[in-house]
Formats: sequence, C-alpha cells, structure tokens
Amino acid sequence: MRFGLLTRDESSWCSMQLLEAMRRFGVGSLIFRFPEIVARVGYRPAASLDGEDILDLDALIIRPIGRGSLEEIIFRMDLLYRLERLGLLVVNPPKSIERAVDKYFALTLLEEAGLPVPRTVITESSTRALKAFEELGGDVVIKPIFGSRGIGSTRVSDRDVAERIFRALTFHHEVIYIQEYIEHGFTDIRAFVLGDRVLASMRRVADGWKTNVSQGARPEPLRLEEELEELAVKASKVVGCMVAGVDILEGRGGPMIIEVNSQPGWMGLQSVTETNIAEEIIKYIISKIKR
Repeated sequence: MRFGLLTRDESSWCSMQLLEAMRRFGVGSLIFRFPEIVARVGYRPAASLDGEDILDLDALIIRPIGRGSLEEIIFRMDLLYRLERLGLLVVNPPKSIERAVDKYFALTLLEEAGLPVPRTVITESSTRALKAFEELGGDVVIKPIFGSRGIGSTRVSDRDVAERIFRALTFHHEVIYIQEYIEHGFTDIRAFVLGDRVLASMRRVADGWKTNVSQGARPEPLRLEEELEELAVKASKVVGCMVAGVDILEGRGGPMIIEVNSQPGWMGLQSVTETNIAEEIIKYIISKIKR
C-alpha cells in the first residue's frame, strides 16, 4: 500500500506527522507539489510525477494546495477531480475543498442544512456594504472571501473606517464579505472531525477577538458536549469532508458555525490531546481502501 501526499510545503509539521504515521503502519509514501505533476489527455499516464503514474497510488492526501493564479487553481482542482473520477481515493475530495475554501458558498450550504451561522452580508457595492454595516449593528468583521488563519480579517465598529475599507475593496474589484461581530469572550472551539466522529477538540483562548492559534491563541483541552459534537460532524458532512476542522463560536444566542476548514492543521490541537491525530487519519484512509 502506498499513499501520495500533495502539499505546498514538504517540511511542514503536519506533513511530517503524516509521513511518520504512514511509516509506522507500513504504508509507502510519495510526497510532491502541484508544479511537479504532468497531466495528459488522450494518452497515458493521465497524471505523473517524473514518469511515475500517480494512479498507481492507493490514496492521495491533500494538504494546503498553495497560492496560485486563477488558471493554476482551476487546473489543480480539475486535476484532482480527474484523479477521483479515474478511481483514486482523494482525501479530502475535491468537491469539499472547493466548497470549504469559498466562505460564502460554505456558509450558504450550512444555513440551508439548518445549521446555525452568523448573519452575513456579501456584496460588490460599497454603498450597499455601508447599509449592511448598520443592519448588522455597526460592529462587524470584514473577511476575505477566500482566506484562512484569520489573515486579512478586520473588526470594524467605526462607520467612517468601514466606508473607507469598503471603498478600497471595491476599487480593487474585491467582493465585500461582512459578518456580524458576536461577543464570545475571546474564545472559540475547534472540533477536528474524521469521518463520522469528532476525533479531538480544543478551546482556543486569545487576548483579542481573533482566536486562531496561528495568531497567538492558546489551545486548551476540551471534551465536547454531545450537541456540539453532532453539530460539528453535520457541518463536515454538509461540506463533504472526510477530514475537517470545524470552528464554533459560543455566543449569547447559542453556538454558531463560523467556518469549515477542509485542510486543517493540528499542531496546536495535538499539544492538548493524547490522540495521535496523524495516525488516526492514516488508519481511517486504510479502512476506506479496505472497504
């Protein structure tokens, strides 16, 4: 048995954890990046790495695919879809990656499935965005529609500042994504979902409103209540993930799902759980192949 690991950073902590877990289970590995792949149509191999057929692998694990031009990103997703159609087990499936990376699309799916999400407005108009700023209570978080780790997210409670930001975003032809600010005591929950269960979870405690570990939040161990566990698993399934990091905010009105991450890191979470997350991921993939 041999798995591929497709990543932008071969030396990242999570990638190294997965490779070590494969070794422990006697699974061979092939680690590579998108620019190293050659795709073919009309003759074989359909996708190869230095002459090696990628379809000879038993599974392909996708870590963050990295930045790229519009053409590069579309090609990468098209390639993953093709590999999946040709019978390769891709974790996570390309459909889930495509859904999760788009905050608007993912949030609409969650709401339509009856899951609690924050009030959110998306528009291309700075004038309409300013009206939405008032509708959402004059205290909002402006986020990039594509983005992660809290980078680029800004909390704004000043109307003049909001207007300036909205005008700058529309000048650069960016979509304005505005979310109501929810008082949450500077903490949130990250639930790591694997298949049909929450494998591990943590509370992230910050000194400010951003609760990403990459932004300095402290991970604390947490055992989820059954209601929150069911919420996280359902959110992961709605987006179509096999592996997901589900972020839950506990506001005065109850828990709300902020985001579903289809390529979650787990270094912070691993520091507060005894469960070996990388090993569980590899065991899960082996079981999927055997079934």
